Amino acid sequence: MSREPSPADVRRWRKYLADERAEGAVYRDLASRRTGEEREILLALAEAEKRHEAHWVRLLGDRIGEPLRGDLRTRLLGFLARRFGSVFVLALAQRAESRSPYDLDTDATDAMAADERIHEEVVRGLAARGRNRLSGSFRAAVFGANDGLVSNLALVLGIGAAGVSTPIILMTGLAGLLAGALSMGAGEYVSVRSQRELLEASAPNPAADSALEHLDVDANELALVYRARGLPEEEAAVKAAEVMRDLGGDRLVRGLPVDDYEEIGTGMRAAVSSFCFFGGGALMPVLPYLFGLSGLTAVIVSAGVVGVVLLATGAVVGLLSGGPPLRRALRQLAIGYGAAAATYLLGLLIGGLG
Repeated sequence: MSREPSPADVRRWRKYLADERAEGAVYRDLASRRTGEEREILLALAEAEKRHEAHWVRLLGDRIGEPLRGDLRTRLLGFLARRFGSVFVLALAQRAESRSPYDLDTDATDAMAADERIHEEVVRGLAARGRNRLSGSFRAAVFGANDGLVSNLALVLGIGAAGVSTPIILMTGLAGLLAGALSMGAGEYVSVRSQRELLEASAPNPAADSALEHLDVDANELALVYRARGLPEEEAAVKAAEVMRDLGGDRLVRGLPVDDYEEIGTGMRAAVSSFCFFGGGALMPVLPYLFGLSGLTAVIVSAGVVGVVLLATGAVVGLLSGGPPLRRALRQLAIGYGAAAATYLLGLLIGGLG
């Protein structure tokens, strides 16, 4: 640089240096819990952070001073990476990469700013793998918990507002919990099982491989199979010709695009997740009545407990989706309270008419 850096410049560079070191440590910690390709990708990201680190070291020169700690978010990421190394950490890392200040900082190189944008996409891809592994049972768990929270809170508050006694409110809440959990579990099982059966019906038949050696090479109807599966005509012809040149093991089945069962999960797993989490969510609004509270006090405590859990589940969904956790949490809270308010007002109306 031609100009003498100001104290503010030095402070900013030292902060960047600390953040790059902390982010590199996060990727190395994540890599230590992975194998194969994912491990190699994470280690490559860590190496890129070392290149960025070297840039700030060069700018600082003898002003580098004592090492600083990375920002709170990055240090939290490091802690989670060392303890869990889960998709949640990758989702957080994705958000951290998206907040890079290098685009607007003239002291960072264009290559560094570009690196950070690409890093976000790399981490997004890694997080997507984890999201796919979670999506079947996790979707059932999250939706089950939210349905239990909202539906039973609405039921309990609506019945309570009508002026019935506390034992009736309690029994209504417990009945709603059991009926809803059974319904959700059965519904998820049928839904996921049906989806898997549809995929199985669409999956290529392995026995079709035995017909390959008898196909007319000139007509090569195998190309029609690939076209029926969605490949363009020219690409299907090339693929079919390759298969005919190499008549060895699992050719047809391996060459066809097949839907991934992993992201769907199993029917029983989805059913159990949905049953348990719906039941757990539906229990929250009933807790105050189980502990002997009644009247307005029970209503306030029930709504407060459910509100806290709705905020937590909304934040978790936000983290996994790569979106802002607070916004997702508040949206979840607004939806839950909106539904409960509607039934509470209806209960007051019915109670007033009685």
